[in-house]
Amino acid sequence: MDAATLRELQKPLKQQYRDDPATARTPIEAVASFEAKPVTASVQTWAEPIRAGLHPATGGDGSDACSGDMLLQALLGCAGVTMRSVATAMGIDIASAELRATGIFDARGTLGVSREVPVGVQEVGIVAELQTDADDATLAKLAELTERYCVVGQSLAQVPSITVRRAAP
Repeated sequence: MDAATLRELQKPLKQQYRDDPATARTPIEAVASFEAKPVTASVQTWAEPIRAGLHPATGGDGSDACSGDMLLQALLGCAGVTMRSVATAMGIDIASAELRATGIFDARGTLGVSREVPVGVQEVGIVAELQTDADDATLAKLAELTERYCVVGQSLAQVPSITVRRAAP
């Protein structure tokens, strides 16, 4: 897709959201269920369910997906699509790309060993290896705009409110 095609694709949406901001509020949803194996949750995805379980640092055996890894995968999916969209809009030709996300979590927090240790993934970073002729200034702008417009990245940077409640019987 080229920049002109992308602009034409998004133009009516942008106008709709300017005219009626309420229509820009887009619901998203994920569904999971408990399966027979103890301490796992099967998360429905576009392709197939993924069984998430305990990370080895919290007592798992490593045979199930780690939710922290899944978080980074969601971040890379969003950052990758955002980067490609921004690159297209900027007219940057990228022959190939490989993105890698890393993070650290301190298991003492999630295991309740220490209340002083935060629960959650910390120090998240993305490294993008891009094969392109774009100069450093252009690539710095691409990185800046990717950070700004990546929904998952911004959700991690500006923590949303999260509530867990029982569904009405």
